[in-house]
Amino acid sequence: MISSMTGYGKGIVRKNDITIEAEIKSLNSRYLDLSLRLPKFLMNKEFEVREKVKNRVKRGKVYLNVSVRKGDLEERFNEVDPAAVKFAVKTIKEIKKAAKITDKLKLNDLMLFQNMLFKDDNEQASEEFGLVAEAIDLSIDNLNEMRAAEGSQLEKELRKRVQIIETALNKIENVSDESVKEYFEKIKEKANQLVADLSNNQERLNMELALIAERADVTEECVRLRSHIKMFLETIEKSDDAGRKLNFIVQEMNREANTINSKSVSSEISHSGISIKEEIEKIREQIQNIE
Repeated sequence: MISSMTGYGKGIVRKNDITIEAEIKSLNSRYLDLSLRLPKFLMNKEFEVREKVKNRVKRGKVYLNVSVRKGDLEERFNEVDPAAVKFAVKTIKEIKKAAKITDKLKLNDLMLFQNMLFKDDNEQASEEFGLVAEAIDLSIDNLNEMRAAEGSQLEKELRKRVQIIETALNKIENVSDESVKEYFEKIKEKANQLVADLSNNQERLNMELALIAERADVTEECVRLRSHIKMFLETIEKSDDAGRKLNFIVQEMNREANTINSKSVSSEISHSGISIKEEIEKIREQIQNIE
């Protein structure tokens, strides 16, 4: 099954007074281009976040935004370490006693030790990353559901285009042999008008004319185009990473269609060939949105 590259997903995880929200959206891109916006305390987890997304999204311009709320605060702060606070108070009192300072202990005095009053960022990031990872997974689930739904619609449209191509191809194959024979007779007639006496050279002339007519035969191109159509449909059904392969197959389909049109000596074949080219171009536009 194919997937679109465009979509949006959101995942929310709550535990106690912590709310983690992950939003992810993706747009068309030739490769995977990942842009992250993480809370400051999760910066050391950026590599793990990138790997998590890369394991589940293959292509697209992807934007992931993670926000963490603690209570009513948009960005959570480090938690206070009670043991460190007690140690700081004790240390300040001892300093004042030694310096014979009688002023009361103030908050400003404690904030001189602020680097040691809060729990380590890395420690808290590790504790909360499990919740963050859960929220990210939920957002990717949501994103991939939307991408799969859009991919399903794309698949229906692509199948319809391929059916039109096959119908035109059937017409070409049905009239190809007859058009080559008609072409042979036309050039033979023209040759007869130019050559006064063909009695001694009739066999050689027919052979040369047959070679010329054979150049107008599109049977081989039709066979190859039909093979490409089969591969295209198989890729839609079975490939998880279909975008690049479909793009290559469409290039080959377009090459065969060009050859059919260039060799055509029949207006009916030309019309069918143009129809095939139109549908291939529409398919080419649509598969740019496939992962």
